[in-house]
Amino acid sequence: MSETDSSSPLPNDVPMREPTDAPRRKPTVAIVFGGRSSEHAVSCATAAGVMQAIDRDVYDVLPIGIAKDGRWVLASGDTGALELSAGHVPEVDGSGAGVMMPQSTTERSLSVLEPGAPPRALAEVDVVFPLLHGPFGEDGTIQGLLELADIRYVGSGVLASAVMMDKHYMKVVFAGHGLPIGPYVVITDREWQRDPVASMDAVASLDWPVFVKPARAGSSMGITKVSSPAGLRAAIEFAREYDPKIIVEAGITGREIECAVLEGRGGAAVRTSEVGEIEIVKGHEFYDFEAKYLAESDVRLSCPARLPDGVADEIRQIAAAAFEAAGCEGLARVDCFYTEHGDVILNEINTMPGFTPLSMYPRMWAASGLGYPELIDELIQLALARRTGLR
Repeated sequence: MSETDSSSPLPNDVPMREPTDAPRRKPTVAIVFGGRSSEHAVSCATAAGVMQAIDRDVYDVLPIGIAKDGRWVLASGDTGALELSAGHVPEVDGSGAGVMMPQSTTERSLSVLEPGAPPRALAEVDVVFPLLHGPFGEDGTIQGLLELADIRYVGSGVLASAVMMDKHYMKVVFAGHGLPIGPYVVITDREWQRDPVASMDAVASLDWPVFVKPARAGSSMGITKVSSPAGLRAAIEFAREYDPKIIVEAGITGREIECAVLEGRGGAAVRTSEVGEIEIVKGHEFYDFEAKYLAESDVRLSCPARLPDGVADEIRQIAAAAFEAAGCEGLARVDCFYTEHGDVILNEINTMPGFTPLSMYPRMWAASGLGYPELIDELIQLALARRTGLR
């Protein structure tokens, strides 16, 4: 792991726990997954990976699923049923016993709600690991709920989660901090309803091809590569099925390079991993949902990426600067382009990146010397050490 001024990622700053003679209760980690967004299945797969790898000798685990209708339920923890594959799309079963979060800062226990019975206390929760992707989870909503009850949680707070979920305001923040971003156009719901022709004319200022994206979605959901004006309207309508707010980005010719970031301990500088590269081998115009999760043989993930001298350090520095500019906490994955002209362009930041053992974020840390179970432990320890309330 490297700090902002270091180019050698070494996991030498993860502290050892102090031995004690007194017996201590294991911290209870509530793993929350599923949710209302289009990334429901990806969240389930992420939860499966974390629950398989978390150290049960150190932590008690409480699996909490959020069904597609938003109902919170006590989940079974059957990780096999949560795995995502070409033949199986996992989903939280919303028919189980309901779960209610603490309602005040003086409570720490979750409550179970069952028909015909009074609520009963389930477990005292020390930290929540919200493995939710997309709107209604990664976007500051669950973070706000947890903040109201002073419950510690893994990852960024309300503001960073909300702003970095919206690709429009993400770019505004990055540009305001002088970070390099590509050309883009935003089409709001009101603009599209008022004058779709004017909205499409605004896109003409960009060079073709362009990428039409929902502004507040992830996992490449709803994205279309458009090579001419003829396909623009259909691509916008498709993206609007996921989000009424659209962002259209100019296509950038270059290599897609990613970097994993971890918050520093006790106010220390953030840590950055070896950088990784995603290469499409066959069958996909870009790194779409199928390539990410269902067709691993169509994609080559290389870490460390082979780059000219100094470029990896530049990407790590930009990744750390983006993390700080966004006000992130805990973790983030930063995606960049390295162009044919030798420029590094910041694409986006993910405050809760894909977190299965095969996802790029843990793979980059593994290549940097920090294994998957140790990474999970580090994130939980960061959350436990963080004070509640305003920070």
